[in-house]
Amino acid sequence: MSIQVYNTLTGRLEPFQPFSGDKANVYVCGPTVYDYSHIGHARTYLSFDIIIRYLEYKGYKVTYVVNITDIDDKIINRAKETHEDPLSLSKRFEQAFFEDMKGFHLRPANFYPRVSDHMQDIIAMVRDLIRKQFAYEVDGDVYFDVTKIRDFGKLSHQSLDQMMAGARVEIDRKKKSPYDFALWKHTGEDEPGWESPWGRGRPGWHIECSAMSMKYLGPQLDIHGGAKDLVFPHHENEIVQSESYTGKKPFVKYWIHTGFLTINGQKMSKSLGNFITIRDLLKKHSPESFRLFVLSTHYRRPVDFSEDGLIQAKATLERMYETRDRLDNLVKSHDYKESSPKDEERLLEEVSEAREKFLMGMDNDFNSAIALASFHHLIRLGNKIVDLKPSKKVIEIALNTINELGWVFGLFRQEKKGSVVSNDVKALIEERDKARKRRDWKKADEIRERLRKMGVTLRDSPDGTAIVVES
Repeated sequence: MSIQVYNTLTGRLEPFQPFSGDKANVYVCGPTVYDYSHIGHARTYLSFDIIIRYLEYKGYKVTYVVNITDIDDKIINRAKETHEDPLSLSKRFEQAFFEDMKGFHLRPANFYPRVSDHMQDIIAMVRDLIRKQFAYEVDGDVYFDVTKIRDFGKLSHQSLDQMMAGARVEIDRKKKSPYDFALWKHTGEDEPGWESPWGRGRPGWHIECSAMSMKYLGPQLDIHGGAKDLVFPHHENEIVQSESYTGKKPFVKYWIHTGFLTINGQKMSKSLGNFITIRDLLKKHSPESFRLFVLSTHYRRPVDFSEDGLIQAKATLERMYETRDRLDNLVKSHDYKESSPKDEERLLEEVSEAREKFLMGMDNDFNSAIALASFHHLIRLGNKIVDLKPSKKVIEIALNTINELGWVFGLFRQEKKGSVVSNDVKALIEERDKARKRRDWKKADEIRERLRKMGVTLRDSPDGTAIVVES
């Protein structure tokens, strides 16, 4: 079954078919680095980490980009409060962001472009939009002319009147229309600015993502994502400026948005005293416990954070590790027996069925909640296998399947996978790894085929080579 993705643009599930076959280009809106990241940010980036992992698991070659907004009104205002240089402040919180993400063992993006490093790309795009008469300049400010776009609002499924009623539109007499948005803003001498054809200034919020995403991924993206609150106006504006600039539609094939995170049913807010930074969270809870907590809810649905939920996730995670260790220890102890062929076939079928249901859940719009239910069943089955003590073959297949699917979820970071394979298999895997490092792809393929004939199937991942099936 192919992966089905819910596309915010069309409002329906669609088969995942990237523009370039097995290559998947993914852009996710990154942080505005003026403060420490909170657990709502963590929910979004963990959700996309699981999506990226599953795409790689299914064989796609993913190029993943997460931008860093290091110049913005919020950054400038915070810098004034702390009497810091804005770019120094943003650099400090950018480093904090990377430390927080490292704590969650996220699969690193291929690129983390900063706005301040891409001013010439942004200026060139603004200049071209003016030339094509999609934008206009007034007193050093440049605005996008929304009235030139017939399908504006197609992502949020709203008309201009509905957008006006549902959002605060900045009143600016320089605009031709109140719906027009800034591409470039002139700045005073007391604020960060860059020289441009329209004078000293800095980019508007939306243009940065269009310029940087296209620089690293090309004029059309397979997936563009972020939290649900970015649908309008940020992503809506990205679409019109990008498609106007390139003349190509769609700018993005699949728009993916994550649901909100609340705290005991309330929106997270410093004024309510329920604002939780990632740093504060990790002082009390393990990153894997929070990851498992996030996995239990489909990424599009809202998730309500609670201490009880984290405590339950921790207990569940401990049971998973316990089962994994029991299987591993049983193989090492050689305390197993040969079961009847019929009993072994039944156990192997149950393992295979649990795996297939897991994949069906993930194929259905990366539904980690459904996949997790199958993973729980697989864990229970692992305990059953330990109690029955069947043949080594059955035990190893169960263990390798748990490791395989655990990698998709980003779990079991404390130990290496595949620790129960024979020495011969280990030696061949090591030999293949060396061949890959020296780019001897022919030799690496020969060893893969040799292992396949031995009943061992390999999957290459960012974490290394893992056995996923042994039959």
